[in-house]
Amino acid sequence: MTNPAMGWGKRAVRLYRPPTAVASVLFVNRSQLGVGEAVMSVEDRTKTPWLPPRWFIRLAWRVHRGVYRGFGGRIGLWRPRGNKWGALRLTTTGRRTGRQRGVIVGYFEDGPNLVTLAMNGWGEGEPAWWLNLQARPEATVDLGNGRRLVRGRAATGDERSRLWARWREIDTNLDAYAALRPSETAVVVLEPRPGGPDMTPDS
Repeated sequence: MTNPAMGWGKRAVRLYRPPTAVASVLFVNRSQLGVGEAVMSVEDRTKTPWLPPRWFIRLAWRVHRGVYRGFGGRIGLWRPRGNKWGALRLTTTGRRTGRQRGVIVGYFEDGPNLVTLAMNGWGEGEPAWWLNLQARPEATVDLGNGRRLVRGRAATGDERSRLWARWREIDTNLDAYAALRPSETAVVVLEPRPGGPDMTPDS
């Protein structure tokens, strides 16, 4: 998997498939790795991966959302293929405002579940969408082939280790990027939930 923040130039040429969690910018300090997560070699730990400036990452996110909205959702989302992540639009309910909030994040499929990372562009702090999900787990995702009602939660224990290892297969620099963040990066599982009211983002 290509780090979304780094792969923006190439992806922009291909219909703005950007660097978000869509995302796909990821990672965690060695001392924060979960059980079963491979420990990086001494050589890997001494390397500091490059990230574009924070303003550029934010700009890439805004452009991606703008393209998605501008083309009525026909461009900007895609399914994961092989060892490449896909992009979905996640709509959460604001923990403070109660309003619908949309964000595009990177993901892969794990059976019926969709798996993403709360990496915040590999910057400090938790992304707003993850804080919203923790307060109100019910959400909606838009995929390239339709809409789905989901419930979000953080993977833990063996499940987290397994899903992290899968992300590492997609992005071989995962651990190095995670080490840029001062806290552990949550592996977020979006599980299907039965019926309920449909939600339409108000961007």
